Amino acid sequence: MPESGSTFRERVRTWLEENLRGEFAGLRGRGGPGREHEAFEERVAWERHLAAAGWTCLGWPAEHGGRGASLEEQVIFHEEYARAGAPAKVSHLGQELLGPTLIAFGTPEQQRRFLPPIAAVEELWCQGYSEPGAGSDLAAVATTATLEGDEWVLHGQKVWTSLAHVADWCFVLARTERGSKRHHGLSYLLVPMRQPGVEVRPIQQLTGTSEFNEVFFDGARTPREEVVGEPGDGWRVALGTLAFERGVATLGQQVGFRRELRALTDLAESSGAARDPVIAERIARAWLGLEVMRAHAVRTLGDSSTGVAEVSKLVWANWHRSLGELAMLVRGAAGLVAEAEPYELDDWQRLYLFTRADTIYGGSNEIQRNIIAERVLGLPREVRP
Repeated sequence: MPESGSTFRERVRTWLEENLRGEFAGLRGRGGPGREHEAFEERVAWERHLAAAGWTCLGWPAEHGGRGASLEEQVIFHEEYARAGAPAKVSHLGQELLGPTLIAFGTPEQQRRFLPPIAAVEELWCQGYSEPGAGSDLAAVATTATLEGDEWVLHGQKVWTSLAHVADWCFVLARTERGSKRHHGLSYLLVPMRQPGVEVRPIQQLTGTSEFNEVFFDGARTPREEVVGEPGDGWRVALGTLAFERGVATLGQQVGFRRELRALTDLAESSGAARDPVIAERIARAWLGLEVMRAHAVRTLGDSSTGVAEVSKLVWANWHRSLGELAMLVRGAAGLVAEAEPYELDDWQRLYLFTRADTIYGGSNEIQRNIIAERVLGLPREVRP
């Protein structure tokens, strides 16, 4: 008889309670956007502990090393993981983006080579999409890859590449057909990061940390067979990856949002800021917005229709940015002073500064609205040069 949702939830909750102890006890709440530098090696060890117990790659089919979990079970796991305060994952890009992409589009040889070390957290991945002239406009990428004998040779630059400084591999969208434009002539390549011809330069953020990077390819190489899909078919594969980006993990993300809002509400009440009618109304609106966000996520779970992911991104990004602004309003003048020298920030200052980027990374608001307008509502396309 299949396990009920409540039984599965209790099993997940019990396992997390029993394992977030001892050497892992200090990892609760560590990592995440703007804090990826925190306890990095310890978080890798924690994820390998998860992998050994079969708690990574839940949605992957069992034949590819996953758990074959249902959507309900995946949602439950992400919710309980967030409620337990378990540390942010370091292998998200491999497990949630590249792995499903290889399962959908990869060759059997690619699946055998790359899926096991992703599931075991033995190899970490980064995403080589955005470029200085092609941020959210992915079809404008200019990085090239030329086939020379049995190898692709890459030249170009990627930017805003999360965790590139610790990644072993990068899935790269590159132009492989000379003279091609927009989404034509692109290929999806798997490129090793630790080789001559790859330079990673950290980008210092407003938070003072550097989880984003510039990546320069100057003659970097990867074997001919490490193209996912056919050469020139990279646009279709890249869109497939983006479709996996906003999956069930967003419900776990919302548990974290709820925790942040609850803590901010407690701060407003203890400091007396909640007596200000403007702040009280903003807090109430934030609670309502969170409920709307969850209702939308539950209603569209598993729906891959054009526009669903874009609406989801718009909703959570704008809500979270507003929460950062509300935090500064609650803090008042004290929020303008760093916690300690030279630039030590408290959690609310870090939240405010990092959430300024929420409406940009992962597809800017402008691009999300264009997609909804053009592909869902059928409005005229934006004039492009």
